[in-house]
Amino acid sequence: MLERRLGRSDLKVSALGMGCWAIGGPMHDLRYPETNSTGWGQVDDAESIRAIHRALALGVNFFDTANAYGCGHSERVLGRALQGRRAGVVIATKFGKVIDEEQRLIVDRSADPAYIRRTCEDSLRRLGVETIDLFQFHESDWPLEDVPRILEALEALVEAGKIRWYGWSTDDPERAAAFAAGPHCAAVQHTLNVFSPDERIASLLAVCEAHDLASVNRGPLAMGILTGKFDSGATFPEDDLRHGWDFRSGRFAALLEQFAAVREALASGGRTPAQGALAWIWARHPRAIPIPGFKTRCQVEENVAAAEFGPLEAERVAEIDRILAEINKVN
Repeated sequence: MLERRLGRSDLKVSALGMGCWAIGGPMHDLRYPETNSTGWGQVDDAESIRAIHRALALGVNFFDTANAYGCGHSERVLGRALQGRRAGVVIATKFGKVIDEEQRLIVDRSADPAYIRRTCEDSLRRLGVETIDLFQFHESDWPLEDVPRILEALEALVEAGKIRWYGWSTDDPERAAAFAAGPHCAAVQHTLNVFSPDERIASLLAVCEAHDLASVNRGPLAMGILTGKFDSGATFPEDDLRHGWDFRSGRFAALLEQFAAVREALASGGRTPAQGALAWIWARHPRAIPIPGFKTRCQVEENVAAAEFGPLEAERVAEIDRILAEINKVN
């Protein structure tokens, strides 16, 4: 397994992490009543645990979850899976969403210092650990003027031994740079995949370089589109956040068209398309740590096997960039 240093921290992590959103199961966000679900459908907790154990056996030591994923359920499942296996594992979770665990509802959002302290304790309890390695702010568009008091609350948690490092999950370079002023800021989590707009990504990666932060990459497989496992006729259950998406027109149809154009390049050298998409990210920047989601051991095994091939070859990266630039120019 390839390794990365987690930004300015002293933590070494596998260059591939496991994103634990999907294993949280169904949930709803009261702030978006028109949305059927903000989860990924039904899950089998026993299989989730087996998948986590398989990831550990294959060299993965970085797991990213959030209090919001399944409204506490993902943290509980990850905690159960890591019982007796905590040594050497780096756990990242998030705060910012106010949840109702019993009803599986996201009811609000907050960055109040008292909330930050309380939600940290709740995550520690659900995970069954004494310290969170990376505690990430989950509200990507929070006003910049509140950053100083958020950082003060996080530094207090570091001093108390509740967390080791922190970061912001945001696609905004200005916000990422503002958080980097905190002494124990180690990472920015942001979207990064083959379809990502180059200008925004270049700015975020520049912030990581300037402030010695890790680039933790959500959405590396573009909600499954880059796996090549569904087409324009794909449908999803009501409790899957992709339910109702129209892959025959609009933005999603355009993404399927782009994927079809670069599929061969991604699958070069015996890779699957998903492995090629992960390899593209590793080639994009040495600080990049993709965190694809999973529900099964098979998904874990396919994603981890991408590391056997290493970063995508430079000529393939250039080919993909050229193809996508031409498509975007036409559209």
